[in-house]
Amino acid sequence: MKKFFAKLQYNAPVVLTMTLISAIALILNYLTGGWTNRAFFAVYRSGWLNPMTYIRMFTYVLGHANYSHYFGNYMMILLVGPMLEEKYGSKSLLKMIAVTALVTALIQIIFFPSYMLLGASGVVFMMILLSSFSNLQKGRIPITLILVAIIYLSGEVIDSIAHPNDGISQMAHIIGGLCGTAFGWVITKPKASTESAPAA
Repeated sequence: MKKFFAKLQYNAPVVLTMTLISAIALILNYLTGGWTNRAFFAVYRSGWLNPMTYIRMFTYVLGHANYSHYFGNYMMILLVGPMLEEKYGSKSLLKMIAVTALVTALIQIIFFPSYMLLGASGVVFMMILLSSFSNLQKGRIPITLILVAIIYLSGEVIDSIAHPNDGISQMAHIIGGLCGTAFGWVITKPKASTESAPAA
């Protein structure tokens, strides 16, 4: 048994830690009848002088309404996240998750003040779009990248129009996808050469 546990590897610290904390948050949500989600793991307009407003802009991605919500998000995060963490590094992935959470939270608070947002679906869409850049080569755009962007983002736009009150925040999905696309372009774009030109 000791040999088995010795072989286990915490191979993706950011992804695994996020998964674990979200699982704990979900259990607490059940035990407290939803109080912990409202207090710590959901973002909504609660006043700019309230310190928790700023904390919840990041922690809401750790909260989920129920196990189905959690399962759907983390099955995808556990599939895609470790590859991204290995490719870009734990610190970079954590920064991208934090930026995606912050941008989405600000838009939610400013434009949808009467709604509460929670869950990692925006992060999921960020990872999906970011992962599609893995085969990007200098001067070429893979067709898979275009298809992923069209299928996911257009689908969310259509759903937001057809089912505006279905309880799912397509806005978070769209913002997450746009963040993943932006990160992908910034990270994979060719860097200008720093070598000085030879003297004439």
